[in-house]
Amino acid sequence: MVLLSLVASHHDLDLSVLERLSADTRALGREVVAAGAPLSGAVVLATCNRFELYLDLPDADQAPAARSAAASVVAALSGEDAARVATELRPLTGPRVAEHLFAVAAGLDSMVVGEREIAGQVRRALTAARRDGTTSSELEALFQAASRASRAVGSSTGLGDAGRSVVGVALDLVEEGLPPWRDVRCVLVGTGSYAGASAAALKARGCGEVRVFSASGRAGAFAAARGVAAVTGADLAADLAGVDLVVACSGTSGAVLEVEALARARQGVDRPLAVVDLALRHDVDPRVSELPGVRLVSLTTVAQNAPAGHSAAVVEAGAIVAAQAAEFEADRRVREWNPPVVAERTRVLADLDHALAGAGADEPSLRLLRRRTRAALHGPTVRAQAAARAGDVVAYAAALTELAAVPAPVLDGLVRA
Repeated sequence: MVLLSLVASHHDLDLSVLERLSADTRALGREVVAAGAPLSGAVVLATCNRFELYLDLPDADQAPAARSAAASVVAALSGEDAARVATELRPLTGPRVAEHLFAVAAGLDSMVVGEREIAGQVRRALTAARRDGTTSSELEALFQAASRASRAVGSSTGLGDAGRSVVGVALDLVEEGLPPWRDVRCVLVGTGSYAGASAAALKARGCGEVRVFSASGRAGAFAAARGVAAVTGADLAADLAGVDLVVACSGTSGAVLEVEALARARQGVDRPLAVVDLALRHDVDPRVSELPGVRLVSLTTVAQNAPAGHSAAVVEAGAIVAAQAAEFEADRRVREWNPPVVAERTRVLADLDHALAGAGADEPSLRLLRRRTRAALHGPTVRAQAAARAGDVVAYAAALTELAAVPAPVLDGLVRA
């Protein structure tokens, strides 16, 4: 089996392009698997600053067909040109797949280096693939190993303890124009994972009042679980007259806060309003920044102001990720190269049983013969597995040759005994 990832992120593309690619990811995994390319599985990782597909293929020769099929599905769901999508999705194969995903899960490839929200998004991507029936044993192993690498980085480097996050940078950017946090009145739009992270960040800063708005009607349960209040009305803009801050991260299709509605709600209001839009598909009409007294911070603003990731902790995290990715690849090679080893061992033991059938030896002697044969198989087996871990094709072939040669000397010796 071969792993292929198709990657688009804030490093390569404008956020507007990522927004279009991510227009409809709900059924993407199922449709990619059903598209006709020989895929064993697919996992979709779509966040506010990346869009990535992880595919499990029978062999490397199928990679071009799988890439083309996946690009066609993404194009059909997003309304983009398939040829253009194919160029926007950068392919990674072999060890580079694990290296990339492990770095992503550890927060080293994020818009804000070291942010920890991405670890949960990686876990949820695998959960979604399980729900849709599109995961595979190889993808399970890959994503679970990525989560372990993320935890190792967090426990060994303390990188996540620095408070780095997209939410944190956005709040830093609006903080100067706000009242003291204890006096800030905030409306949080959304009830998903990013809304949860935003609520926690606001609480940590001592925000005086947080109320939650959700067009889907889930605000009440979300607010109750976090000890905040819910916006009871259905008109978000009408509830913003006395608010200092809006943090929007619902990720719904289309703007939740339109410029015309906000303009009407703010007629006669001279209270400044900071608006943070963390949704890739824009919860807030970008034109609200043109309204008097309104300041807008978007993901683009966050990207432009994100702190650089060159600390000692980041360097240490990179070394951990590289080591764990190499270990994953070694384990994967052992799994991939093991069937011929198992086949040789099975053949040798079957030949032994056949040779001993009807020989008239007593049971203790038969057990001794089998034990000696397994002992003779042990050394070449260990050497084959070690060669697989190292990727040493020559040593692996030599170990298989040793396994194939085991029966003759062993049986000769047994007969003489």
